[in-house]
Amino acid sequence: MRDAFGTTFDVDGVYLNTPSIGLPPQPVVAAVSDAVVAWGRAETSAPQFDAPVATARGAFAQLVGVPASSVVLGTAVSGLLGLVAASLPPGARVLTADREFTSVTFPFVAAGHEVVELPLDELPERTRAADVVAVSVVASADGAVVDLDALRAEVGPDTLVVLDATQSLGWLPADLSWADVVVAGGYKWLLSPRGAAWMALSDRLAERVAPVQSGWYAGGWDAIYGLPLRLHPDARRFDLSPVWLAQVGAAVALPWLASLDAAAVREHAVGLANRVRTGLDLPPAESAIVSVRHPGAPDRLGRAGVRCAVRGGAARLGFHLHNTEDDADAVVEAVRASSSSG
Repeated sequence: MRDAFGTTFDVDGVYLNTPSIGLPPQPVVAAVSDAVVAWGRAETSAPQFDAPVATARGAFAQLVGVPASSVVLGTAVSGLLGLVAASLPPGARVLTADREFTSVTFPFVAAGHEVVELPLDELPERTRAADVVAVSVVASADGAVVDLDALRAEVGPDTLVVLDATQSLGWLPADLSWADVVVAGGYKWLLSPRGAAWMALSDRLAERVAPVQSGWYAGGWDAIYGLPLRLHPDARRFDLSPVWLAQVGAAVALPWLASLDAAAVREHAVGLANRVRTGLDLPPAESAIVSVRHPGAPDRLGRAGVRCAVRGGAARLGFHLHNTEDDADAVVEAVRASSSSG
């Protein structure tokens, strides 16, 4: 067990795979476990899940800096962005970063748009030639952070900005409220069960999006049978029916994350990542994700019991709330160990 930021994590060993699957604190685990037990005892009803859905939606809005009325409920980033892609004129020009996560790019390609990949540092200055800029705030592959200030300064008034905050929301405080789309999956840094995702929509884009995926939940309990079409007047009209157990966990995780000192969370996560970078003679960075390309690093880390992912041949490490200096030092020791000692 580890105590961190006022809660407890049931973890032994060195878990640095948050960019793949976040480690929930015990109150989240308990809430979901209790909901599963109640389900198994036939003690649940559909309306009782409306409260956790609303709580999680409100906390996501707080983390992004938008009103809850602008937040759409979904289950995955790609599905939510599919709505956006379908709303664009045919053949729209979409700029994105090299090696962007495909849940961001595939919906636009599948919708028939022209998607152009650029080096991340060139993206801001090229935005005026695009109808849409779609990019992750923090890159999944290696933790590179987009220059949000430059992007905001350079983007043209008619260019839509789509930000995937899946790898940033929960540790990186940033003003994202100006973007047309801010989307995030909940099961990584937001420490929620898989099956919960949210999307904040600007008013100008919401007017253009057709609610083509909407079912009964987009209209509420008064819209479960029969015509005519009747949907919520705000962003809830785009909602997918929620994954109930995922929302139960999110309703605990997201308000807690939103209550924390965001600067302290960032300092903790980035500080540990930079402790590793210093120990491995890598330049400091402003990301909680570290990409380690030292020869044999993934194998050495695996033998040392460090849980992480491999992306592009490099070990990808993510430092979040439960991690400690001992975790960072274990990485440095494992990677620096000679082959004979491993």
